[in-house]
Amino acid sequence: MKNGRYLVKRLLYIVFVFFIISILMFFIYKATPGDPVKMMIGDTSNLTPERYQVMYERYSELLGVDKSLPEQYFRWITNMLRGDFGYSIQYKRPVIDIIGTPMKNTVILNLCSMLVVFLISIPLGILQAVKKNSLFDKAVQVVTIIGYSIPSFVIALLAIYVFAIKLKWFPISGVKTAGFEGTEAAAALDMAKHMVLPVLVMSLGGLGSITRYVRAAMIDTLRMDYIKTARAKGLRERVVIYSHAFRNALIPIVTVTTWWIVGLFGGSIVIESIFLWRGLGMMLLDGLMQRDFAVVLTMQMFYVVLALLGNVIMDLAYTLVDPRVRLES
Repeated sequence: MKNGRYLVKRLLYIVFVFFIISILMFFIYKATPGDPVKMMIGDTSNLTPERYQVMYERYSELLGVDKSLPEQYFRWITNMLRGDFGYSIQYKRPVIDIIGTPMKNTVILNLCSMLVVFLISIPLGILQAVKKNSLFDKAVQVVTIIGYSIPSFVIALLAIYVFAIKLKWFPISGVKTAGFEGTEAAAALDMAKHMVLPVLVMSLGGLGSITRYVRAAMIDTLRMDYIKTARAKGLRERVVIYSHAFRNALIPIVTVTTWWIVGLFGGSIVIESIFLWRGLGMMLLDGLMQRDFAVVLTMQMFYVVLALLGNVIMDLAYTLVDPRVRLES
């Protein structure tokens, strides 16, 4: 019951913060220089003043900028809550019609990166904790510190130089080979080849941070008295480590993992731009360059919702990994 009341309060908090941030972002973008209507009209050299005025009024109504700023905001937020994200001046189409493919590409890229990180970092961190201060532990610590410290764009450029230019193992950029034709299986394989380098670069930073947190959490847990008691009872070491120690080390791991996942979607903007991966990140940057504020605001609100939901997911994850945790206001 307490958990239910807590979640209701958290959801109300999310709604409140969502609207406050939406107001701030909307008016900040509206305060930036530039007329989106003029940008949408484009070249006016062949237009008469009368024709230009007709087009200006029509596009102003289409973009919703023919009203006062408060009216524009309420129209925008109402439409957004109904699934209408506005009209893109860059693509000259509704945003809802152009967001599907970039969303799919970004989700695929991030899910693959998360899978790689979890499959490697969790067993590696546990093994480090079990073999604390060994040569293996120290070597992995050095590697993870290097991977965690080097900026992702530097790793991306090195990966392109080594694996794409010198060794020619993988494509330099893009989602698929230009003009590619083939079966669905061949298309999936072609996309996988293009995805290897972005996933590699995105995974390295996560591997460093998650592995270090798993190691630290496991070391603290392995020092506890109940672990010594479990060993004294003659339980197998595998049971002690995975059934007792790792389960109780999950709370700090859940915290850092949740925020890493939330940050991963935002961090993929840089990687998508370097590798020309047509996802939400590239779409956001293109929208900023073209002042396509319908696209930009949609992308920004997506990241806001993702961050707000991350808090609730993290609280729920606490109760799943440790039933003793009770959510209270």
